[in-house]
Amino acid sequence: MLERIDAADAVAQLFKARGWRPFDFQKDVWARMAAGESGLLHATTGSGKTLAVALGAWHALLQEEVQGLTLLWVTPMRALAADTMRALGEALDALETLDPTSPRWTRGLRTGDTSSSQRAAQSRKPPTLLVTTPESLSLLLSRENAQDYFSHLRFVVVDEWHELLGNKRGVQTQLALARLRRWRPGLVTWGMSATLGDLQAAKRTLLGPRGAGALVEARLKKKLIIDTLIPDAPERFPWAGHLGVKMAPQVVAEIEAHKSTLVFTNTRAQAELWRQHLLRLRPDWEDCVAIHHGSLAQEERDAVERALKVGDLKAVVCTSSLDLGVDFLPVERVLQIGSPKGVARLLQRAGRSGHAPGRVSRVTMVPSHSLELVESAAAQAAIRRGRVESRVSPVAPLDVLAQHLVTVGMGGGFLPDDLLAEVRETVAYETLSDESWRWCLDFVRQGGPTLRAYPDYRRVVPDAKGVWRVRDKRLALRHRLNIGAIVSDASVMVQYAPRGQKLGTVEESFVARMKPGDKFWFAGRLLELVSVRDLTAFVKKGAGGGATPRWMGGRMPLSTTLADEMVETLARAAEGDIASPEMRAAAPLIKLQQRWSALPTPQTLLAETLKSREGWHLFLYPFAGRNAHLGLASLIAWRAAQIAPGTFSIAVNDYGFELLSAGARDWAADLPRLIAAHSLGATRDEVVQSLNAAELARRRFRDIAQIAGLVITGYPGERKSARQLQASSSLFYDVFRKYDPENGLLQQAERELLEDELDVRRLHEALTRMNARRLDCVALRRCSPLAFPLIAERFRESLSTESFNARIERLLAQLNSAADA
Repeated sequence: MLERIDAADAVAQLFKARGWRPFDFQKDVWARMAAGESGLLHATTGSGKTLAVALGAWHALLQEEVQGLTLLWVTPMRALAADTMRALGEALDALETLDPTSPRWTRGLRTGDTSSSQRAAQSRKPPTLLVTTPESLSLLLSRENAQDYFSHLRFVVVDEWHELLGNKRGVQTQLALARLRRWRPGLVTWGMSATLGDLQAAKRTLLGPRGAGALVEARLKKKLIIDTLIPDAPERFPWAGHLGVKMAPQVVAEIEAHKSTLVFTNTRAQAELWRQHLLRLRPDWEDCVAIHHGSLAQEERDAVERALKVGDLKAVVCTSSLDLGVDFLPVERVLQIGSPKGVARLLQRAGRSGHAPGRVSRVTMVPSHSLELVESAAAQAAIRRGRVESRVSPVAPLDVLAQHLVTVGMGGGFLPDDLLAEVRETVAYETLSDESWRWCLDFVRQGGPTLRAYPDYRRVVPDAKGVWRVRDKRLALRHRLNIGAIVSDASVMVQYAPRGQKLGTVEESFVARMKPGDKFWFAGRLLELVSVRDLTAFVKKGAGGGATPRWMGGRMPLSTTLADEMVETLARAAEGDIASPEMRAAAPLIKLQQRWSALPTPQTLLAETLKSREGWHLFLYPFAGRNAHLGLASLIAWRAAQIAPGTFSIAVNDYGFELLSAGARDWAADLPRLIAAHSLGATRDEVVQSLNAAELARRRFRDIAQIAGLVITGYPGERKSARQLQASSSLFYDVFRKYDPENGLLQQAERELLEDELDVRRLHEALTRMNARRLDCVALRRCSPLAFPLIAERFRESLSTESFNARIERLLAQLNSAADA
């Protein structure tokens, strides 16, 4: 008869076999999970968070007979789900080998890539451990027997909680957790992350406003190296994209010096372009430098991940598709092309190298223009001081709630009062008003007051006992096929003709501008368009050159944390502190900015005015991020027009904005009135008046309408085009504005436009801070180094590529000549 070994001995033997010793934080998590306690684990990437929580569940259940779905593991990405399953499987196999008498854990993976036969098998006999995503979890909750399916559930783990916390997928997860806790009151819930700012707020969002739990922080001294590739000749007049390509030889040298490197870019278009640049310099790397981003086909991404794991790739040019905790042990270096835009993102990407306890993580920033040297120095200073961005949950998005009501209506039904109490057990909806709740019920029951005549919107209806259910099987199928909170622009599949390999997707608007024979770069290949049929672009291999697709939503605004640190770094430079390599390299720009104008500081608001042949310029530098600057520029232009009618050209970047008036303006005299801070509500009203807010909200409404189930993307093989989706949602938008102005989705679109897209709260905070500072208004004789990228941004919007480059080069020559004089 086999003797069962002690759980602690089994874990000790497992760690010893791998040459490890358990950390104190891992032991802490094991003890807390064994005691039935929930919590949030915050530890550096590659320190053993997965083993801490997985072995905690195994340890807690060692003396029990495990049956049914016992441990649910939620991850934000499909790729991460598959990698997590492999890591958990290896650990459980090792433990079961050490203790043959321990309970056998069956394992299952359920994502959008899971085959129908696998899903059917999981339905007949649920695995002990199921790794899934928020969307697939919602699908499980929509099963008629959902409560029975989860009847043995003991543990839920939410991996990479920071990735979900601040968005609608996180809200979807909060609602799912509230449902599971109602069914399983003793459910133990743990979240994991490496890059959270406000840990207490993150824990509260995970466990609910009244949920108690532990906060476990790993106090590990994992070595992290952050440095910068310094350009040979940093430029005094920076502009986005100009310096990046010139850094390619240095990037090649860094890749050459290491076994395996991840080259992160901030957009998919940048990833495509950078791979091209690398291969122009090293054509012999064609087979060992790959590309990875979210628009590539799953098969393409899987192939790259497998090759990266076994060390077959010299480098992968990638985007946030590889940000999360996928374990690539061969990776020695991470390069970040351009600004990471945030401290947390930089830390997350740094952790992709040295992804194991005791190994060194190293990230090297590659500036695409000279001001990013200052950003790099600021990011390093923020990390030394422990300043990391906080994320907050969206507040009461009605589109996600409406979708959840239909999901629960399919998953056994609900009593409205009971479900309202459950929904309010989430941070997202703890302040949900009775009025909004009644509106959601009416919306899913009959589409609200304007759609009650149409059967397709009678999705959830009460039965004789008052239980609200989805009765129409056709509507239930439609809901299952369109469930989720991920909304993207309509895309076109790229596939080799006639019916060959699928490479991935590009946006429909990009393909719509092309004709057969046109060439474009995609998936690291030069392709020629053959034809477009049924939202599929059939292609063949091309030769020569071509365009690169641009995807919407690529630009990320500079975070408040990094922006504030950047201003403080510039203030220190104003006092002569340029000790870091980055600031020494940026010294020519900094000194010229001081000579011709001034540097921003936390105590001053820098404004610059300039009269040129184009008109009267105002440059203002709040350092509030691109989105807030767009709102600020529009607001100040609108206020200026109230003083004296006129039209304005606007340019914005992360550091500031430019207003250009064709007519004479005394910007310096008007500035105190233009930047005056009023209440948040008054600022919000002014922003709405200063922009074409109705049209912007119309575009936002399309995404909300999809999530709420008002419009659908279609069925497999019958996907709707972007034009069809926009037309459908616009029709609803116009009807609601005319006949139902209090419609909850309409109000949500306007709120999200202001809160997310235009970032009105940050805009208002920026106005308040601007008024608290001393106004430092400088009349320029010529464009300053800080003003130059704004002028370049305005030129880019109005000129062709050839005209833009020529004009920029002429302006640079004039400015450099003046600087050298």
